Amino acid sequence: MFGVIDPAIETSVQAYVKLVRASRAVTARVVGRLHESDLTPNQLGVLEALLHLGPLTLRDLGRKILTSPGNLTDVIDKLERRKLVRRTICPEDRRSVRVALTEEGRMLIESVFPLHAAAIHHAMAPLSLDELAILSHLLRRLGQGAANRSRSNADS
Repeated sequence: MFGVIDPAIETSVQAYVKLVRASRAVTARVVGRLHESDLTPNQLGVLEALLHLGPLTLRDLGRKILTSPGNLTDVIDKLERRKLVRRTICPEDRRSVRVALTEEGRMLIESVFPLHAAAIHHAMAPLSLDELAILSHLLRRLGQGAANRSRSNADS
């Protein structure tokens, strides 16, 4: 495929390409439903995290939905304008801002999330439950390994 190349590198590249293609295909199926609720994937991520974890600081929320601080601020601004979330200063650390669902936000995410979860389930249906468990385990190992290598390379 790539000419004379280390077979381990070639296999890694092939797996990476398949991972990216599969991710894009699943995301395309799932994201279409969000537009009906006028939510972006990051907005849904914020609302879902707040639903399942309760109020979170901006820092913790950013870690949960894996987005940059600048993008998170924009997402929270838009959700706040729609009265779906509210920001408050943390009483224990006035430098931190906590984000919580409003009643309108709770009602929206409670109605949207089951449909979103069903869309994910449908998109993942080609795999059996055992295969999904294996995939989940492998992806966690891959993500953690890549993150650890990034940190050790930054330290060098």
